Amino acid sequence: MAAKAMHRPYDGLSPEVMIAAIEAAGFCCDGRELALNSYENRVYQIGIEDGPPIVAKFYRPGRWTDEQINEEHAFAWELADQEIPVVPPMRFDGRSLLTHEGFRYAIYPRRGGRWPDLESEDVRLWLGRFLGRIHRVGSARPFAARPLLTVDEFGWQARAFLLENDWLPGHIAKPYESLSHELLDRIENVLGEVGELYLLRLHGDCHPGNILWTDDGPHFVDLDDSRMGPAVQDLWMLLSGERDEMALQLADILRGYQEFHDFDFRELRLIEVLRTLRMMHYEAWIARRWQDPAFPRAFPWFEDNRHWEEHLLMLKEQAALIDEMPLPMS
Repeated sequence: MAAKAMHRPYDGLSPEVMIAAIEAAGFCCDGRELALNSYENRVYQIGIEDGPPIVAKFYRPGRWTDEQINEEHAFAWELADQEIPVVPPMRFDGRSLLTHEGFRYAIYPRRGGRWPDLESEDVRLWLGRFLGRIHRVGSARPFAARPLLTVDEFGWQARAFLLENDWLPGHIAKPYESLSHELLDRIENVLGEVGELYLLRLHGDCHPGNILWTDDGPHFVDLDDSRMGPAVQDLWMLLSGERDEMALQLADILRGYQEFHDFDFRELRLIEVLRTLRMMHYEAWIARRWQDPAFPRAFPWFEDNRHWEEHLLMLKEQAALIDEMPLPMS
């Protein structure tokens, strides 16, 4: 693998700078801070004197433009204004995107909760209803600044980055090059077979970890990956298990979803397509961020031959799954 020069995008984000940023927004910090599970950005729970803790997100330098971040925030507020349980950023004199010593950041109210119990039919119906409501709002207008979910970005560009930067072990590179090309060609063919789809504003990363459940139901967090795409992108990550199990889960989610928004059943053909693109994009995401010291610490297995052998095997399995019939709906 190629040698990687170390770059530390958050070196200047010391605890003192972080606390100063929070206090510049008008809070009085009590000295307590807790790093939350985030690698793309830096996210901290900060203790506040005479008040509940807040959550501060410091955006990765260079990833999003100000316009794209502000559009994400506006979408969160649009959803919240419709009484959809998302957690939008706080506003300060009308602004939610703040800056301090070169870092852009946003402050959120802290919301607790646990992962949703996706084994429960009631929970699946409940999530489906809220996703239908989110998509009803998301379909009202397109994003102007945030990107589309595309095969080029998530597939071809991810593949090129890994190959051109010598990330793959020698015995994996050629098989990966051939298999990934065949996969992406097949994905483009599937998209052509499905035909033109309606694209809307999505949560974009709607896995169970971004849904916090309480006794009052769910609330959705982290719209950082929000973009334009097909509705099924926000549904398939809630599915797990064998094919018949996923079919049952999806049927319940869609039953709740369709109470509030129409669903184009042609999109079911895209579930394994989107799963494959996410797998490819995820590997390139880690590789692109390897210069950030947090990534080698969090993903120590990433440079192991065994990891890449397993990734190649998973892609071979996806090649078969893409050609299967869509999940049946009762």
